[in-house]
Parts: sequence; structure tokens; C-alpha cells
Amino acid sequence: MQKRSIWDRIFGKEPKRLTNETQFKFMNGFTPVFSHFGEDPYTSDVVRSAIHVIASNAAKLKPKHIRRLNKEISHVNGQLERLLTVRPNEFMSAYDFIYKVVTQRELFNNAFVYIKWDPLSNQVVGFYPVDMSSMELVEAQDILFVKFQFPNGQKLTAPYSDFIHLRKFYNQNDIFGESNAKALLPTLELIHTTDEGISNAVKSSAFLRGLIKFTNSMLKPEDIKKQRDAFVQDYMDVSNNGGIAALDAKAEYQELKNDPKMVDDKQMATIEEKVHKYFNVNKKIIMSNYTEDEWNAFYENVLEPIAIQMSLEFTSKLFTDREQGFGNEIIFEANRLQYASTKTKVSLIKETMTLGILSKNEAREIFNLSPIEGGDEYIQTLNVVNAAKADQYQVGEPKGGETDDEEDADSDDGET
Repeated sequence: MQKRSIWDRIFGKEPKRLTNETQFKFMNGFTPVFSHFGEDPYTSDVVRSAIHVIASNAAKLKPKHIRRLNKEISHVNGQLERLLTVRPNEFMSAYDFIYKVVTQRELFNNAFVYIKWDPLSNQVVGFYPVDMSSMELVEAQDILFVKFQFPNGQKLTAPYSDFIHLRKFYNQNDIFGESNAKALLPTLELIHTTDEGISNAVKSSAFLRGLIKFTNSMLKPEDIKKQRDAFVQDYMDVSNNGGIAALDAKAEYQELKNDPKMVDDKQMATIEEKVHKYFNVNKKIIMSNYTEDEWNAFYENVLEPIAIQMSLEFTSKLFTDREQGFGNEIIFEANRLQYASTKTKVSLIKETMTLGILSKNEAREIFNLSPIEGGDEYIQTLNVVNAAKADQYQVGEPKGGETDDEEDADSDDGET
């Protein structure tokens, strides 16, 4: 039976080969090659927990296809949105897809998503995060291409426009986000050294260390060694459950105190906090022990920039200039009110619903309640009025300062 690999399903059997390609030149002189540095920071539990809390919360963002036209926003519930909100490809749910893309963005400061187009309908049929080991930018026929090298040795060449590219720490390089190697690895090495020190301290404290002093006789070196080995075998073996050693008057045991030095809790917390600062999170966010204000700060400083970046990049790569001119956009939004306190939710609904800003169903959604029949209607209190009719409502005077009597007089004058 012939087997088809995931590679064949996504990219096809024959990668694209270019003719007359030239290496793309950066303005700042950097080589147009990106590769992951040798050390893997994701093996650190401190790094993994920081990235996880960002990726898992970013994965809650909801992609939406909208159209802004004539100052109005309409929701386009089509095939493109269904792909992004349900299953971007046959191997991932929408949550898994966003989680992986954001994880790669945080870990490598570059995340690439391959956009698979149907050549017949010219519609998007899938989004695939690219797990590459290195990539190079080349030019051919005045088009920018990327040449990916994958961990299994396979290669892929495709137009840069076929890839969603998310960057972080985007500074010196014209195309790529900068590597974490120089900034993050020294702290990770310090954490690794600290962990090893604690492990060695625990191991060394489990051993008995000391000197055996023979007092009544002069022994040959080989006899001293024999006596020592016998003592170790009899009293320092795991089978000696009692933990008691016995010596006669010819020998005296002197214990050597073992006092290993370890990093204390405050020092360890300071080292870990350096990693948390690097990813712009804190212990409360990681441990899900945050207040409403702390969550809002995390959203505005970490999640919202990711949502804006993804919205702009997906819009740019999925729609032509003409389609964007007609107001087509992909946005990633989150209902931040779901994480607000009950007191805040009640206050918000009380203050805004009477102004006709929220419908019944929108108010119910804030409390995670299902919609009801007729719930899309808006309610407004009679204590508020259209600003254009405020004067007439308050004193019976129409806009412009004329009273009803003056209007009648003007009309009579016109008839005579």
C-alpha cells in the first residue's frame, strides 16, 4: 500500500525550484538567513511556563472576518472565517493552531504560517505552522522567495507572500526578529547551574563523610586501605538500615561536616523573575492568581499586541489591495469582560444597557448565558434623549430657538 506523508499532503511531492535566483540583500548588511540557535530554551520549565501562559490565553482570541464600509462594520461569515475559527488544517483545531503559532513567536521571535491556496478556486484551504530549522531569502523574477530547511532534511521554496510571518524583537534585521540567544541564554545557564547545585547538595548530604584514625598501632598503607574499605562496606552500605557504626579502641572515627551552599528562595525567585520579565509576565499570571486589574494589564501589554499583529498580518496576506479597499479585514478579538469580576459586569450592564448600547443577549453573553428569543432588541431609558432634539424635549423649543407660536406666525405672514 502506498503511503502519503504529511509533507505530501501539505506541500505536494515536488518542491518548487527556482532558476536564476539571487540572494536577497539587506540594507544593514545582515545575511538573509535565519536559523534557530543551538540551545533550546523550551527545555527550561521557567521558560515553558511563561510561554504557555501567553500562548494558552492568546489561543482564546477569536478570529473574525469583517468588512468596514461607509463607517459601518458588517460580519462576513464565510469559508475563510470558518477555517480560522474551527479547523485551520486537518491536523489542528483553531485553539491548537493559534497556540503553536504564538509559542513559536515567543520562543524563536519568528513564526511562519504557510497559506495553502486552491489553484482552481483561488481560495484558502488551509493554514500550516512551519516547523523549520533554517530559512533563506532569495529573489527570482523580481519576487521574494523563502527557502526552508526542515529538521528531516527536506526543503521547501515558496513565495514569501504565501506565508504569515509574525515577529518579535524586530530591530536590526530587515526581515527577521532577533534571536533570544544572547539575551536569554545567560539567565537560563544560571538557572541550570543553580538547579544542578541544589541536586548535588541533596546528594552529598545523603553521604557520611569522615576520617578513621588508628591510635594503637602502626599500620602499613595497604592495611589502612583494607580497614577503610571494610568500614565502608560494613557501615556505609544501603543495607545498613540502622545507620550505626561500631569501632574498637584501635580506631577512632571523626566526622567531616558537610555544609553545601545553596541558593536561597529569594535569590532563586530573583533569577526566575528575570525570565518572567523577559516574556513580560509575572508569577501571579503564571499561577492564575491575578486580580481583575492585573489581568487587564497582562491583556493590554502582552495579548493585545499579539492580536493587533496577527490582525494586520493575516489581513495583508489574505486579501488583495482591492479587497482591502472594500474594507475586508481579519481581526482577532477577545471578550475581556469574561474575566471581569461580577461587580464590574453588573455595573457595566447597569450603566450601558439603559443607554441602548447593549442588547439583552449581549448582556447575557457577558455572564456566559445562552441567548433568548427576542434578546437582540435594545432597551433605552426615557431619561435620555437624542442630542439633536434635546431643546425641544426639555422646553418645547425646536432647534434654532424658535417656539411653535413663532413658527405659526411666520407661516401666517407668508400667506398674506
